[in-house]
Amino acid sequence: MPDTDLTRLTATDLAAKIAAGDLSAVEVANAHLDRIRAVDGDVNAFLTIDEDGAIACAESVDDKRANGEPLSPLAGVPLALKDVVVTRGLQTTSGSKILEGWIPPYDATITRKMREAGIVILGKVNMDEFAMGSSTENSAFGPTSNPWDLTRTPGGSSGGSSAAVAAFEAPLAIGTDTGGSIRQPAAVTGIVGHKPTYGGVSRYGLIAFSSSLDQAGPFGRTVLDTALLHEVIAGYDPCDSTSLDVPVPPVVTAAREGAHGDLSGLTVGVVKELGGEGYEPGVEAAAKNAYAKLEEMGAKVVEVSCPNFGYALAAYYLIAPSEASSNLARFDAVRYGLRVGDDGIHSLEEVMSLTREAGFGPEVKRRIMIGTYALSSGYYDAYYGQAQKVRTLISRDFAAAFETCDVLVSPPTPTTAFKLGERVNDPMAMYAADLCTLPASLAGIPAISVPAGVAKAPGAGNDLPVGLQIMAPALADDRCYRVAAAVEASLGVLADRAPALEGSK
Repeated sequence: MPDTDLTRLTATDLAAKIAAGDLSAVEVANAHLDRIRAVDGDVNAFLTIDEDGAIACAESVDDKRANGEPLSPLAGVPLALKDVVVTRGLQTTSGSKILEGWIPPYDATITRKMREAGIVILGKVNMDEFAMGSSTENSAFGPTSNPWDLTRTPGGSSGGSSAAVAAFEAPLAIGTDTGGSIRQPAAVTGIVGHKPTYGGVSRYGLIAFSSSLDQAGPFGRTVLDTALLHEVIAGYDPCDSTSLDVPVPPVVTAAREGAHGDLSGLTVGVVKELGGEGYEPGVEAAAKNAYAKLEEMGAKVVEVSCPNFGYALAAYYLIAPSEASSNLARFDAVRYGLRVGDDGIHSLEEVMSLTREAGFGPEVKRRIMIGTYALSSGYYDAYYGQAQKVRTLISRDFAAAFETCDVLVSPPTPTTAFKLGERVNDPMAMYAADLCTLPASLAGIPAISVPAGVAKAPGAGNDLPVGLQIMAPALADDRCYRVAAAVEASLGVLADRAPALEGSK
């Protein structure tokens, strides 16, 4: 089988062929490393390629198979890891100059779990600095391009992860979702991305942006692949005080059941507030088509109103920056990372100031300033406190909706992928990319984006991917996967295409 064909196989198929001895894990790893060398100059998904580590892991999987040892369901399958996840012995930057060159002495819990499962980590991928952004243009190491159209964004902040999967550089990836940073990139690159229930996947070893919102999750080109990766990384972790000590939802079983396309007895709520003015016609048309498909598969589709969702954007951009201003205070030029002005002349305070000025990018500085102001004396109750009250109201809207609906649906983002540079100087337009994803993040509930077709975007030469967002109650991640798999069975898989890279060898 030609190496180019190997990169087109699903993670499920690759794992099965490796387990059967039809392919070696080393062969699969080399095929994907070759693909990265061939196309990543155009995509700029990878910040660090760990060729030696990937081959060593693949050789270990091959040795275990040869010795008759049991293999995990994803053993030998390559993966791209967002550079916000700590990796022992491998540079971890969080997309920021302030951490350039930092080599962690330990693994994040999810990194350790993936290593134990024999997943081959190809390297670390690009992201908006400290996960602050919706286009991967805030990275200190240059923007990542969308494999469907290299002039457009792959979403953010996990744009490197989504682009790597869509470009066939890796069949799987890990992203993080604070306000939509898994679901929005998945939608605009035509792949599957899931934000687990908050606390369902350990945050130990994730470089923090907003601690009450950050959640790592899986990307894949199919729903089943994504569910298999979810099962590997999920579960209770005593190292994380926010980790939930509950069984992992049966996400793989749900994905397999949903693929039969039977949603009889399920009630699906279409959120009225997540649509209308500001949404591209192609996005809304694809969503309505997906709703009709859900009805064809036996689901009852009803409209629901969640009136407080309209305040999600304002609440999020007070809560997240406030928590960021606290979390990023650790980058003080003393403990680790960049250090500027340490010449014996400047005071410690001046060294801190010079280091932060040189090390943090404009968006990070903007959010630190917003958050510090919101937490300052005399303003805490007026801003941060009020935003937390709105967060409670949004959670109550979800609770009321889930009394009559099993899942809720909407577009994951109001538009298809926008052009690189189009919103970089307009923060409010950039923030609007997360309108649909923010409510689920604030409520801590699970949500998934699955491809729902393509649409003609304004000024686009190619049709561009459109997703469908499926939200479920806390700990009901399996419902997301069941419905997503049914949608996939009805509408098909988009990620067999990367139009801007077609013909790349």
